[in-house]
Amino acid sequence: MEIPDVKYARSGEVAIAYQVVGSGPLDIVFVRGTLADLLAAWEQPLFVDHVEGLARSGRVLLFDKRGSGLSDPVRQVPTLETRMDDIRAVMDAAGSERAVLWAAHEGSRIALLFAATYPERTNGLVLYDPTARGLWAPDYPWADDEESWRQELRTIGERWGDRQYLAERITRLAPSRGGDAAFVDWFVWYMRRSASPAEAVSFHRMSMEGDVRDVLATVRAPVLVLHRLEARDEATYVVGQLRDARKVEIEGLRDWFSWADPVPNAIMLDETQRFVESLSAPLVHDRVLATVLFTDIVDSTLKAAELGDTGWHQLLDRHHAVVRGELARFRWEELDTAGDGFFAAFDGPGRAIACAVAIRESLESLGLEIRAGLHTGECERVDGKLGGIAIPTGARIASLAGAGEVLVSQTVKDLVAGSEIEFSDRGAHELKGVPGEWRLYAVIDA
Repeated sequence: MEIPDVKYARSGEVAIAYQVVGSGPLDIVFVRGTLADLLAAWEQPLFVDHVEGLARSGRVLLFDKRGSGLSDPVRQVPTLETRMDDIRAVMDAAGSERAVLWAAHEGSRIALLFAATYPERTNGLVLYDPTARGLWAPDYPWADDEESWRQELRTIGERWGDRQYLAERITRLAPSRGGDAAFVDWFVWYMRRSASPAEAVSFHRMSMEGDVRDVLATVRAPVLVLHRLEARDEATYVVGQLRDARKVEIEGLRDWFSWADPVPNAIMLDETQRFVESLSAPLVHDRVLATVLFTDIVDSTLKAAELGDTGWHQLLDRHHAVVRGELARFRWEELDTAGDGFFAAFDGPGRAIACAVAIRESLESLGLEIRAGLHTGECERVDGKLGGIAIPTGARIASLAGAGEVLVSQTVKDLVAGSEIEFSDRGAHELKGVPGEWRLYAVIDA
């Protein structure tokens, strides 16, 4: 197969390298679970066979994640949200309205978040050995604990690029190829081309910190989970949290890189093709994953009494102009304005936090303080408005915020893991009219 031309999609200020393979009425976005380099990958015949196998089911979109391969380097550890944006940017650049996302390992988290946030653009998901969280937790025992991760990050920082280290790594990840000297040579070259030591550390930090457990129940697209025997329990957990999913254990598959062993990989490709062919036209989706933001002015009644009706209304008009000006800088949707409060929705929690902080800082010049609350959850869209339990949850969180405070739910905090946003734990709370106990965090530095 001739190597496809490399193109670039703009995701904010970052250029994302991508390629298009094949043609067909349905698109498949390949979200790899590791570092990669688009051009070096084509030097590996087994990988090429895998891509050609996917192309039997439709047009395949390949891309290098930000901070790796041919895509722009990044200075900060990218969040799930920004990497979700990269998928959208590649699809837009390639003229893809909807796609099946084929994702592996930690790449599954990006695919799941995309499917929940943009259900209208997701035909289905194929997930190989999916992970919902990077760090061990009592209710997620399949991930490594923090000390193991810290040791791994130290080793990567010290030894990435070293031939012996990378040879040991591929022997561990692809035991079927451990004695294949040519494969090992290629892998060493491939990893060196994919990332510098600092970029490799950033990528694996991102893998450690991501958590999409709260997102799983909001995914409405059909999902096929393919897994190895050793990943059975984790795959069972993921499938159990999804609405429309089934899993297939691939007999004889031992490699982390599924395509390294052509026999079981052929079974995976056949399962993928059957799944893709079974998909019907996507339904009209009235539910989406969104981050809701509520703000109001602190001590507004006192200020209104102090300024009088005319002065207060003039100040309120200026407040509204400032808030709407900041909302316009982000991907936002103003849903309601009541008195001195705003209710808006965003397609990503990082953008919502940045917007809330910007509003707070911009209003200081008017001598106004606000309180703000954010929550990410499934929302129902009815007649252009959002409903569902996520809305009162966000409102109740805002009501608990102090003067000048941006308060968020645990879900929001988990979804921006890996960002440079700092939080202060505000403890567990009961929210009026909302079931359960909620752990809340104040944004300290965004």
